[in-house]
Amino acid sequence: QVQLVESGGDLVQPGGSLRLSCAYSGVTVDYLAIGWFRQAPGKEREGVACISSSGDTAYYGDFVNDRFTISRENTKKAVYLQINSLKLEDTAVYYCATPGPLCTPVVADIDSWGQGTQVTVSS
Repeated sequence: QVQLVESGGDLVQPGGSLRLSCAYSGVTVDYLAIGWFRQAPGKEREGVACISSSGDTAYYGDFVNDRFTISRENTKKAVYLQINSLKLEDTAVYYCATPGPLCTPVVADIDSWGQGTQVTVSS
């Protein structure tokens, strides 16, 4: 069973930056892709980014631009999501998740979820 624990969410002003962290543990986690999803109030959960088990390959959602960067440190069992130039529409609960060995943006294919961390962008 994989455990995923997010942290780093906060209340920030537009234009600010945040780095979200996901600490993972459990059996064979180093062979799993890990991704970030988000869910804004009244909206469906959507894939933001995903990174391969080795950290060599990253995938991003269609709406994502260069404001988002996913990275991974297997030695620390951590995955990060750097968000720069935050906008009001980035307000959401951000979830760390694993779909298994391969990245996917499909929510229904996710095996394990973290509890989420709240990101609020407001002036």
